[in-house]
Amino acid sequence: MPLVDMPLEQLKQYEGLNPRPADFDEYWDRAIAEMKAVDPQIELVPSPFQVPYAECFDLYFTGVRGARIHAKYIRPRNVAEPHPAILQFHGYTGHSGSWHDKLGYAALGYSVFSLDCRGQGGKSEDAGGVKGNTHHGHIIRGLDDHPDQLLFRHIFLDTAQLAGIAMQMPEVDPERVMAMGGSQGGALTIACAALEPRVKKLAPVFPFLSDYKRVWQMDLAKDAYAELRTFFRHFDPQHKREEEIFTKLGYIDIQFLAPRIRGEALIGIGLMDTICPPSSQFAAINKITAPKRLEIYPDFGHEDLPGFNDMTMQFFLEA
Repeated sequence: MPLVDMPLEQLKQYEGLNPRPADFDEYWDRAIAEMKAVDPQIELVPSPFQVPYAECFDLYFTGVRGARIHAKYIRPRNVAEPHPAILQFHGYTGHSGSWHDKLGYAALGYSVFSLDCRGQGGKSEDAGGVKGNTHHGHIIRGLDDHPDQLLFRHIFLDTAQLAGIAMQMPEVDPERVMAMGGSQGGALTIACAALEPRVKKLAPVFPFLSDYKRVWQMDLAKDAYAELRTFFRHFDPQHKREEEIFTKLGYIDIQFLAPRIRGEALIGIGLMDTICPPSSQFAAINKITAPKRLEIYPDFGHEDLPGFNDMTMQFFLEA
């Protein structure tokens, strides 16, 4: 078969190229403590969109650094409580999507929480100086500041905070909360389950935000990773700070969060992926020590993986 990366057997052994910051664990322990100190000021606003078997709400909460974060929340009617819940995370620059594509899980008796990432295409704000969206450049936001200012630090914390909020809802069984998403959503699924290890099951698809230096080495700092090239061209054109920059990116590299995961994982991977190259994905996947199952699609890239959504639903129904 054709290859865009390493052979599969090498991928299964690959441990990543990006440097890990020496104080990585302290960094995230400090971040989690900051998150837990925030008063979320939760607000539920009934949506104009409603269906007979579920209630639909716009959920707002305050995240770290004062940003107001939005998620769609669907709560099934007339089901046993407490019941399971699904956390959904979207792709880079996108948003939480339409209500209708979440109703399948609600019909099964699951609450659904679908996050809008701060500053991207939905209703969550980026409180870093402006109101409204900032859309692109989130990987490099804060890269020339203290590592605690990295924007993806805050977005990762939003996922964990949403998980905690879901687990505190009286109608939700905190021991049956699951997470899912593709690309950026796959990365956030891994980050969420790492920072909130009570997440019971996770189903990431071709996860983004992993092994940045490998992406650079493969000359794939384009498309979703294009801002890496932009940053070097504008702010370090001779790569004199290359090691420093990739080390700082290591704080928001999901491969180093992956060992914290305790939930069971179902992972979808396309071996022809040139957006999030397979080796960058395996750098994170290989560090998950919890039970995991890989569903590999040799001829598929960064696209719909046939049958994987059905596998995910069956996987969650077994919880």
